[in-house]
Amino acid sequence: MLAVIDDSSGVRHACPPRAVIKTGTYPQPGRRGFRGLRAGLEWAPVSLSIGIVGLPNVGKSTLFNALTRANALASNYPFATIEPNVGIVGIPDSRLDALAGLYDSARIVPATVRFVDIAGLVRGASAGQGLGNQFLSHIRETDAICQVVRVFTDPDVSHVDGDVSPERDIETIATELMLADLQTLEKAAPRLAKESKFAKDPDKVRIADAAAKAQQVLDGGTTLFAGAAAAGIDVADLRELQLLTAKPFLYVFNEDDAELGDDELRKRLAALVAPAESVFLDAKTEAELAELEPEEAAEMLAELGLGEPGLAQLARAGFTALRLSTFLTAGPKEARAWTIPAGATAPEAAGVIHTDFQKGFIKAEVVSFDDLMAAGSIAAARAAGKARIEGKDYVMRDGDVVEFRFQTTSGNQK
Repeated sequence: MLAVIDDSSGVRHACPPRAVIKTGTYPQPGRRGFRGLRAGLEWAPVSLSIGIVGLPNVGKSTLFNALTRANALASNYPFATIEPNVGIVGIPDSRLDALAGLYDSARIVPATVRFVDIAGLVRGASAGQGLGNQFLSHIRETDAICQVVRVFTDPDVSHVDGDVSPERDIETIATELMLADLQTLEKAAPRLAKESKFAKDPDKVRIADAAAKAQQVLDGGTTLFAGAAAAGIDVADLRELQLLTAKPFLYVFNEDDAELGDDELRKRLAALVAPAESVFLDAKTEAELAELEPEEAAEMLAELGLGEPGLAQLARAGFTALRLSTFLTAGPKEARAWTIPAGATAPEAAGVIHTDFQKGFIKAEVVSFDDLMAAGSIAAARAAGKARIEGKDYVMRDGDVVEFRFQTTSGNQK
């Protein structure tokens, strides 16, 4: 797991020596930091950004450190994090290692996620308590919001409200985000109504109507993520307002080792936030795993009875919440994961690589990752009838390994 870290000044800083040091460099085989990959690793453009929120001392910065290995300040007092911590992380994908081995790829380029960790929020954050308004502004442009909820009990780590209550903490954060959105709408709604009245533009009328309905949903104590659809609101109409509760929500329940094995507790907590995605982990354990080499981490996961690291769980939950999918390309130069909206067609997927690919799209040769690995080579997959030629109407599936054929502006085919 590798990361590039930015601070609030916009300056790119070197990470610890086991992380990517700067843009354009990557660990080499045989060196610490290579993390068991057989090829160099570089970056795909960031396609997913997640804002991390929560009360103070719930483990946000510990989780951020585990995800990015960035050594963000994690302390036992409120507002240990003042400026936002920002980390860009490659998403673990074992399929890329396998493809790199099959194609003898010189480098691996994983899909990425950008995490933004803001200071802990408290009651009254929407009104500025604890610099809350300033903190919330840092996550308005993220794609999704992840709330870290404290479940673990530790007498040495204080809780801002005195005792541990996941239900109360979830409600506190939801309330503050809803109040912040209401403040935004109270300022914007009159302007939008005025514009729709005089402009007589159908789009402006629709946006103004959506804003008015959004106010009603929030006034009723429901987030837009949970209540927009039932109220007949298309959240895309509210995009320009950057409303916090209109974003997809994820919940990370930060437990201790004993609690991770409590299935009844897991069911009860998941039900609290359904239909939002839930992830259960121990942030301290994740931080320890992040410092280990792959073989050692796998042993530790097995000893604890855990199937996979928290980053993989969180990334998958983020992809599910945002309805994203991944397709793969491979060759001697690189094995690479590309992120697309679920339901994207083959030409739309080609456009993610380059707009010329979409404009000149002719066809795509597609084979599922599992079929390709079972065959042992693309030639063998073709011989077995597992590689297909698909046209413009083909809907991409997660794990498709693709080679696009397209016509350049000069008329040449590639």
